[in-house]
Amino acid sequence: MLLTKLSLFNFKNYEEAQLEFQGDIQYFLGKNGSGKTNLLDAIHYLSFTKSAINASDNHHIRSGQNQFLIKGEFTKGSAQHQVVCSFQQGMKKVIREDEQECVKLSTHIGKYPVVLVAPNDIELIWDGSELRRKFFDSLLSQIDKNYLENLIQYVQYLKQRNSLLKLFSERGSMDRDMLEAYDQKMIPAGDYVYRKRKEFMVEFLPIFLKHYQFLIGDSVEAPQIQYRTEFDEIAFRELLNKNLQRDVLMQRTGSGIHRDDFLFLLNDFELKKYGSQGQQKSFLVALKLAEFQIISQRKGLKPLLLLDDIFDKLDDERIHKLMSLVADKTFGQLFITDARAGRSKDVLKQLGIKAALFEVKGGTLSKVNGKK
Repeated sequence: MLLTKLSLFNFKNYEEAQLEFQGDIQYFLGKNGSGKTNLLDAIHYLSFTKSAINASDNHHIRSGQNQFLIKGEFTKGSAQHQVVCSFQQGMKKVIREDEQECVKLSTHIGKYPVVLVAPNDIELIWDGSELRRKFFDSLLSQIDKNYLENLIQYVQYLKQRNSLLKLFSERGSMDRDMLEAYDQKMIPAGDYVYRKRKEFMVEFLPIFLKHYQFLIGDSVEAPQIQYRTEFDEIAFRELLNKNLQRDVLMQRTGSGIHRDDFLFLLNDFELKKYGSQGQQKSFLVALKLAEFQIISQRKGLKPLLLLDDIFDKLDDERIHKLMSLVADKTFGQLFITDARAGRSKDVLKQLGIKAALFEVKGGTLSKVNGKK
């Protein structure tokens, strides 16, 4: 799969931009704040129908305007496709594929898969369980439509159940029949997500371990990912019944797949507490490489790989390890941002890699060779 053209209108700091991509590697070079990351976020939007940075569409409209538009042209095999994402204040966003509107946005997820590696990925390790769930949910949603549908249904009924619990608490009385109507729909969705997460970790972990070992070379380390869930010990319905009084008191559902965690360990110790910066970075890059491989295997095509200023976060050894995979044609099409043009050019020269270079300055773009 290739992204051959990208057009922006009033998206973030771009009044208007049109880019054509040739070859597998595209470099966006420019100072911090120039708009490099915004280009990657536009590509992410075409894939996920939302930003990777901020969920509010209003925040992506250029200052002083009331709408934005992103258009991408893709090649998948011998077929050409066009995806248009548009949003106007006060109206719902519109996603069109080949001039047909996507009535249900979830049906678009996974059609044009993307893997993003960004500086704030470190929060996967440092922050709480929500971001780790989000990482695996995003991955699974790109390769399993049923997973995404069940996850959406679960979240929908969880919100309604929580509103009902709040109402019960305020009234001082409970309507079990009304609660059961939500539980009957939330429980099978939660059970499905639990089973798929459990099954997926059996597939994901060996691939992750292989990539981690590649990054660390001859070092002897034992990384691990443990899926932590209450469902291993007790059935969902039983769990809800057991904790019902507590849930009413707290006015929210305290048990379920929304409380699951994926624990990152190294040598049997928690990575965020005992892992060095280098070990944490290797863990993160291995996660993303495993994500890329899983999607490639399941979808039968290589997702777009977006590398956002990661060279500032990796040492020279890890940069060359990663770029050696690029030289070996491990990936498909890459989009890379870097604030230090000289560094990128040196890496490309050392590894004999050809790339298209774009210079980014305050929302304007030009090819390094002078072509617009």
